[in-house]
Amino acid sequence: MALPSSAASAGLSAPGPAVRPPDRRRAWLVTAMIVTFMVVNFADKSVLGLAAVPIMDELGLSNGTYGLISSSFYLLFSLSGLVVGFFSSRVSSRTMLFVMALLWAVAQLPVLAVAAVPTLIAGRVLLGVAEGPAASMSMHALYKWFPPERRGLPSALQIGGAAIGTLVSAPVLTWLITDFGWRSAYAALAVVSLLWALVWWRTGHDGPYEEARAPRADGARPPKPLPYRRLLLTGTMAGSVASAFGAAWALALAHAWLPAYLRTQLGLAPQAVATAISAVSALSLVLLLTVSPLMDALKARGVSSRWSSGAAQGVAVCVAGCAMAAFPFTEGGVVRLVLIGVAFGTVAVAIPLHYVTAAEVVPAAQRGAVFGIVAATGTLPGLIAPFVTGHLIDAADSASAGYATAFLVAAAVMLTAGASAVAVIRPERDARRLGLRTERVPSSY
Repeated sequence: MALPSSAASAGLSAPGPAVRPPDRRRAWLVTAMIVTFMVVNFADKSVLGLAAVPIMDELGLSNGTYGLISSSFYLLFSLSGLVVGFFSSRVSSRTMLFVMALLWAVAQLPVLAVAAVPTLIAGRVLLGVAEGPAASMSMHALYKWFPPERRGLPSALQIGGAAIGTLVSAPVLTWLITDFGWRSAYAALAVVSLLWALVWWRTGHDGPYEEARAPRADGARPPKPLPYRRLLLTGTMAGSVASAFGAAWALALAHAWLPAYLRTQLGLAPQAVATAISAVSALSLVLLLTVSPLMDALKARGVSSRWSSGAAQGVAVCVAGCAMAAFPFTEGGVVRLVLIGVAFGTVAVAIPLHYVTAAEVVPAAQRGAVFGIVAATGTLPGLIAPFVTGHLIDAADSASAGYATAFLVAAAVMLTAGASAVAVIRPERDARRLGLRTERVPSSY
């Protein structure tokens, strides 16, 4: 549910500038702010799913209509991530994240004025525009504060913010929805987003590892950027996008349909649903904070990125896909809940790792744009999965049969994507072919 690790090869670049000594305290302050940014980000994403049943009951929505509303979040999500990525070398990360957070606050307002399908869609579309670049651009901002060999833990913490966002928001938003009505959750998120933006404007700054802007120490011109076609057609980039695609399919289902499934098919009460979702997020967080240091340790021992971060992300998506295929047909309540946790929680591992492998075959000056492209293509399932799931449920003989079909489709997508990632990700080989070398700078972290 959490729903964008690395060690010495978390980023590559051609010979670049001398790097100013890092401000360790400032780096970790920025990290804390970006983790909080991701917490708010995923709380915003989760609110519609947590309020799905009362909204559908109040407005008389069919499963298909609700699925359309949920998918509308991703209508411009990928395009926004792509466009903002190309501006990342011209606009400071401080400004980009500030504007995003302000738009998150504004996006909660339409439904507070008029509760109807058009305002729900308008709010979700605007939120998608503002959140499309969030994961990739906040990761890009974070990388400006850490050298490549120290990006593993910060990357995991950034993605861990997504898990924390769902872990914390599920019980809090469910309490607001149950006791004060679902509109109160939207109002609370608007206030929180605004507060984060104001604090970030005072504390957020671009870090010293800003290779795209810094001058060369020897006064020479910076190297020419590589053609994006060459970068995007590497096996490593294709595999990274594939693993992100498989993970995003599961995450889209988790946000849009998992709360409704737990309530209507398993008969859980609202607070029990919140507890179950928090447990899935807790599993994601534990895996993120365990796997990322493990990947760093493997790389320190000389294990290639192909196996330490490439194969790991593909295997994680495959394991989740197997659990996704199994749990609709499992009778035991506890066993089913465990499989649900694996299906929706394990994919979180793939998110930081797919950024890591992508960064290894991209010059630092082009990293923001490529991250935007990776996010744009890897998150396309969000536009498809909720809508398709709603129609499968409406078209089936029973809601239970519709859910089972939707989860089998998800499993097929995830297994294909995970296997593809394992097969084609080769960071060292592709970096060598592109003429890149590992960046080495001193660090005190």
